[in-house]
Amino acid sequence: MRVPYQEMYDQFLRVLLKYGFTEEKAKISAKLYADASRDGVYTHGLNRFVKFIKSIHDGIVDIHAEPRLTASLGALERYDGQHGPGNLNAYACTRRAIELAKKNTIGCVALSNTNHWMRPGNYGLMAVEQNCIGIFWTNTVPNMPPWGGRDARLGNNPVTLAIPHGETPVLVDVAMSMFSYGKLEVYKRSGQPLPVDGGLNRDQKPTRDAAEILETHECFPIGYWKGSGLSLALDLIAASLAGGRTTKQVGDLPYETELCQVFLCIDLDSLPDREHIAENIAETLEAMDSSTPVQEGRPVHFPGEHMAQVRKENMELGVPVEESIWQQVLDM
Repeated sequence: MRVPYQEMYDQFLRVLLKYGFTEEKAKISAKLYADASRDGVYTHGLNRFVKFIKSIHDGIVDIHAEPRLTASLGALERYDGQHGPGNLNAYACTRRAIELAKKNTIGCVALSNTNHWMRPGNYGLMAVEQNCIGIFWTNTVPNMPPWGGRDARLGNNPVTLAIPHGETPVLVDVAMSMFSYGKLEVYKRSGQPLPVDGGLNRDQKPTRDAAEILETHECFPIGYWKGSGLSLALDLIAASLAGGRTTKQVGDLPYETELCQVFLCIDLDSLPDREHIAENIAETLEAMDSSTPVQEGRPVHFPGEHMAQVRKENMELGVPVEESIWQQVLDM
């Protein structure tokens, strides 16, 4: 089933206004959700919207809160998210990081006490639109065991790296687990197996069954021990810069909240060789695309390149939705 982008946006806007958002905040939030699904990140667009509304019901999210500046340290600023909507907090902090980068070449905003930021790629795209490199990451509730362990002690701590390149920027948007929990839920609902082993089942056997991994919370980290170490480092850096909770401390709470996030932007316009940088990026990406594919008919793409095609298709044909989830939004 497909739904026109404008209809999806309008329904998100309607629900957010119904739940007390100001018109300005509702428009920003609705667009962030709709844009995620439009660009093919369905797990963090429509599929997250219903959970977000539930988090308001449950008192996890304060829709009236805004990030509050707690420390200004030159190119680095700290903000307290005050339990506000995660995507609105992230949007505001990205804008501020870009402003700092335009002033100082590098701008960094560290955010504590916030909620799930939904699709981080949205913020990467905000950075590249201003000709900035964007590096963003978050910690999470413990949902992944360290390499060699059984108990969830690490977060899958998603990270986004965005690099300007005209209409097709490089956009790396990945969790530290082989599959995000949103993607695991999609596979579980579909009944389809994962394309590769994604974690361990109750018998401590590698499995491609998403339901089994959701039961054990024993996801494989990307790169195995390497992803495990990277997850830990991202968590500790985010909590240190923001002055907030680590993943372990988030796990001490009754639900996932009070997260830490980092928004780092670097302004390419401030660099003296910016034109040469753009040429180097273009040359490298062309070399990527010219790589001989392993499977005939499936050319190599750099991260983010396929997004433009998905976006065009979804704008023309409508955004694919899971009918049951879409109906829940219509019923709100």
